[in-house]
Amino acid sequence: MKINTLALPLSGPQEDSWHAVLTEAAAADLPRLPAPSGAEVRGRLRLPTARGRAVLWTAEGDEGVACLILFSDESNRHAAFVDALTVRPRDRRRGVGRALWERVREELVADGRTSVAAMVDLGGPGQAFAESLGFENVLPMGWYTQELPADGAAPAPATSGYEILVWRGRVPDAWAQAAADAHTAMEDAPSGEMDQHIEPWTPQRLHAMQQIILDRGGEMTTVAAVTPAGEVAAYTELVLPDPSGARALQYDTVVLPRHRGRGLGRAVKLHMAADAARRYPELRHIATTVADENTPMRTVNESLGYRRERGTGYFQLKL
Repeated sequence: MKINTLALPLSGPQEDSWHAVLTEAAAADLPRLPAPSGAEVRGRLRLPTARGRAVLWTAEGDEGVACLILFSDESNRHAAFVDALTVRPRDRRRGVGRALWERVREELVADGRTSVAAMVDLGGPGQAFAESLGFENVLPMGWYTQELPADGAAPAPATSGYEILVWRGRVPDAWAQAAADAHTAMEDAPSGEMDQHIEPWTPQRLHAMQQIILDRGGEMTTVAAVTPAGEVAAYTELVLPDPSGARALQYDTVVLPRHRGRGLGRAVKLHMAADAARRYPELRHIATTVADENTPMRTVNESLGYRRERGTGYFQLKL
């Protein structure tokens, strides 16, 4: 079976073929979810990541696709991430996935990587395939969704001693350092046995991450609870990979340790949902992932109406 390496940027027909593979696979594996939008898929192909170098392959005949991210930050040059390894349903059990994986593995070994990971939905063909290759689930997680009613989200509560700020796109320069400091507080989030190191957050790294979302054609909003002293005490992030779509992603939600126990996590999430409902009338669902062991965040989410959609996991293989 011939596996072709793709050169970035892809051509229009190559993008269309990639989108078709993902759409057919999603319809078979996750039929209750919206199909991947063309705008989102094309954006991710044109700007795969800010964290490293992307290598893409396709099986001849467009039976399947694969994308590998080779991390470039100094503390993670040993690691990589399989961003996609997908086979059309009609072409499964014919060795397409295994052939794609062999090319991925060759690239990993040639580049001196000793660890590779992937996000895998539980209970489906992806889990069975990953486990057959030796991957192990080192951080069990779940996808959770909150439904936004057509008449808008519930009003958010007041936050005594804190001001709620809403930033569109990149965090303003004046708040970038405080926001980067708050991102660093994610270091105490559950990480299981993940073989990745957390790079220090800087204003430059934060802006690079946010800019790539915008350059892909998406939109991003950060809702923060800030102190009179200029500290970001809590924040949450909402990303619409396709601003015209009905489903958004909630990225990080963080409360700094010394500000916990005051309802700030719940408050910024409520402000986020209310703002999103006003700004995006077509938006119906906000989806997020939470580690199974992160009981405090799961409790907050459940109080806001988030419900578990499906199990997933951070699967890892040591080479």
